[in-house]
Amino acid sequence: MKKILVVEDDAAIYEELTTLLAANGYEPVGEGECDLVLMDVGLPETDGFERVRKLRLKSKVPVIFLSARKNPEDELMGFGVGGDDYIAKPYNSAVLLARIGRLLKADGAIESRGLRLSGLKLTYQGNSIELTRNESKILELIMRKSEVGRDEVIAALWEDGMYIDDNTLNVNINRLRAKLKSIGAGGFVKTVRGYGYAL
Repeated sequence: MKKILVVEDDAAIYEELTTLLAANGYEPVGEGECDLVLMDVGLPETDGFERVRKLRLKSKVPVIFLSARKNPEDELMGFGVGGDDYIAKPYNSAVLLARIGRLLKADGAIESRGLRLSGLKLTYQGNSIELTRNESKILELIMRKSEVGRDEVIAALWEDGMYIDDNTLNVNINRLRAKLKSIGAGGFVKTVRGYGYAL
């Protein structure tokens, strides 16, 4: 059962969220390890943005912001500090559950040339390493198609709600290559000049 950490200072909304989650097969928790975080923005003392900024220093767990603030600036701030989604209150229960399901979706493991990618875990010849969501998505595309264009990678990441541009893609590719090298798979992601990447 997936654990969802609910950070909400309004007692009525907290109760509503935990009841909704429990009724749909999730285990709502108030602290500790979890598979996803529902984070209110308007919290006393330290707001949700600052909490997620600190969380991202040590964890890649998916975060959905729930906020009464509906202006674009706050939504952009949410993504900027490392949030994966931003939903305005009052939220629609079905939409919230769909967004949670999308982020918790267990991707089937894929294998190619000795590499095995299962969610964010990459394994090669007995060595494993954790990837970020962007790195995992990029490698998944390359592994599934063997050769993929840069524009196609960027479009796929935007479609999945992971906002990325050309420069950010370069950074992610370099980090991915470094991680591949660290488990003995250096040189697996090659640049196809004028097009994109190949395995």
